Amino acid sequence: MARHVAFRWSLDPTVEQQVALARHVGAARFAFNTCLELHLAARRRRHHADGLGSVPWSGFSLINTFNRWKRSEAAGRRFVVDSRGGTQVEVTGLAWRGQVCSLVFEEAAVDLGRALKAWTASRAGKRIGRRVGHPRFKKKNATSGSFRIRNQRSRTGRSSIRVGDSSPRSVSLPKLGTIRVREDTRRLRRMIAKQRARILYATVSRGVRGRWWISVTVEAADFHPETRHRPRTDDDDSGWVGVDRGLKDAVVAATSDGVVTLRVKPAKTLANGLPRIRLLSRAVSRKKKGSSNQKKARTRLAREHQRIRNRRQYALHQVSNRLVNNHDRLVLEDLNIAGMIKNRRLSRAISDAAWGELARQVGYKQAWRGGQVAIANRWFPSSKTCSACHTVKQSLTLAEREFVCDACGHAIDRDLNAAVNLAAWAHNTGGGVRAAGDRQTAGPVTNAH
Repeated sequence: MARHVAFRWSLDPTVEQQVALARHVGAARFAFNTCLELHLAARRRRHHADGLGSVPWSGFSLINTFNRWKRSEAAGRRFVVDSRGGTQVEVTGLAWRGQVCSLVFEEAAVDLGRALKAWTASRAGKRIGRRVGHPRFKKKNATSGSFRIRNQRSRTGRSSIRVGDSSPRSVSLPKLGTIRVREDTRRLRRMIAKQRARILYATVSRGVRGRWWISVTVEAADFHPETRHRPRTDDDDSGWVGVDRGLKDAVVAATSDGVVTLRVKPAKTLANGLPRIRLLSRAVSRKKKGSSNQKKARTRLAREHQRIRNRRQYALHQVSNRLVNNHDRLVLEDLNIAGMIKNRRLSRAISDAAWGELARQVGYKQAWRGGQVAIANRWFPSSKTCSACHTVKQSLTLAEREFVCDACGHAIDRDLNAAVNLAAWAHNTGGGVRAAGDRQTAGPVTNAH
């Protein structure tokens, strides 16, 4: 059990189940805001009391703090009058806490703990990437929201989250019962039956137009050895394929010998969907603010954005699968995408290309198959270096789609030249192999639970 996989399905709840799901979404938002309020109150008390008292920072301490609060008088109380007219105060705590699963409160506290940890690490300079702000209170929104439930096992070994319990297309959740899903769950059910997967937790979210989605995260076994890449020896430095990401060509993959293994044109999902987006955006602006028609227009606009995102994700998965299935050693560049987006002429095209998402998919898919991914430094002049004589060109504008070397006169496609240089760099340096990780965490992507 080494890799984490998520299965996402569309739910088909009844009217009563929709009310219960909305109640759980509200409970997660309430718990997050309450934990944040308790955290800020403890910090204020400690500041005014000369450093006395403890402040909950981690997810574990926030869970304990919220559990004490939900049973206290501050969470709820009522006045009881007896037959003689006497009045007593009865502490009820959070009166409606029994209507939702208690794990929803705990996972919301864990989310706040992670947000506080990211904020403190960003302030201390220990977190790479953009500066992370302090967690803010969540607003109530009737069209979005989510909650997470952790899987637990009883003494008899029965899981609290079950797939295909009563019917093949169903998911059973604690406090919610069995909910039907629209897609087939056969693949996950077979993995669980063969003990090749173990459910960790389930995340239920509310999408556009009131549609509910569930994402079940499982810890799955490694791929079969026949489907994994064959391991290479330590002295083997061959087989590297450079992958250049661009705008004219989404991906150009080539070996150090100049052999093109893959060339894919960009999908341009956002560019193709812009006419429809503009039309729906004007429809939203024409409606009266706060009216029912404006809500319907916003829903139609959100659905179109969702379609564009789905098309982009599908295209990226197709490209990443072709790269990982056919090559066991890939070389990518560490691009400064956040800086490139600041160019107002190219920001839309760069965002539509989703270079960072493609690198993320290649990283974890290659790790699943036992392959290797090398990351070249962002200052490596892959586009300005001649792949024939290795002379670095002083200036190369974006309009020059063909690279012409000033020293030897070698002429080659600009993107192909960059891919060849990346493959040659990994061949000469051994790749400096590491997983294509997340720069925000300053290291490879790790799935811990």
